[in-house]
Amino acid sequence: MTQVLSDRSVSQTQATQSIIQLRNVSKLYRNGSQALIEVNLDVKRGDFLFITGPSGSGKSTLLKLLYGEERASQGEVVVDQDSLAKLRGDRLSHLRRRIGIVFQDYKLIPRRTVTENISFVLWAQGYTRKEIHRRLQPALKMVGLTHKADCFPEELSGGEQQRVSIARAIVGTPPILLADEPTGNLDPDNSWQVIKILKKLNQIGITVIVTTHDESLIRLSNHPVVQIRNGRMYSVNY
Repeated sequence: MTQVLSDRSVSQTQATQSIIQLRNVSKLYRNGSQALIEVNLDVKRGDFLFITGPSGSGKSTLLKLLYGEERASQGEVVVDQDSLAKLRGDRLSHLRRRIGIVFQDYKLIPRRTVTENISFVLWAQGYTRKEIHRRLQPALKMVGLTHKADCFPEELSGGEQQRVSIARAIVGTPPILLADEPTGNLDPDNSWQVIKILKKLNQIGITVIVTTHDESLIRLSNHPVVQIRNGRMYSVNY
């Protein structure tokens, strides 16, 4: 189970069970803004965790620390047994291949079809055409978009575009999926559809971390929740 840790000691057994660990992590930006303050978090392999909090509280910063876009100013971030402070170049790229990322604004390539958008990440990683095709159909089926494979993003609804971005994030079968406000631009029905897909992915073993400010979705989902307020992390009961 996910834990917000209040002490600095971690047993060896606990560490081997964890896929994500934050140890007294703080993030201070150059402009003096303090995004995170001594955050401790332990996420077990196969967990589904919601991170909530107001805009600007540090939710997105925390996810950026997990995939190496930002570096902690203090403390240690460990993802899938790798300490991110020690990773550079190819080693960091290799870690990122083990992390799927879903953004609020989809980040699809406008002049590429659904199939091309999903395949692009595998092509960039050097997969063969045969292997890309083998992985593509299960990903499309998982998000319910097999019938939209040849459509362009502008031909899709917002909910469908977000489902394409989920398929793109999981087509490489990463053990970790990070979703940063994935329902922020969607209506309630499409939001719940997205959450149901994330829950299905979690059920097949993917560790899922979702940032959101939608408390109704959190209540419906019945998963552990932590909240970031003024840079600090707290456990929350719904």
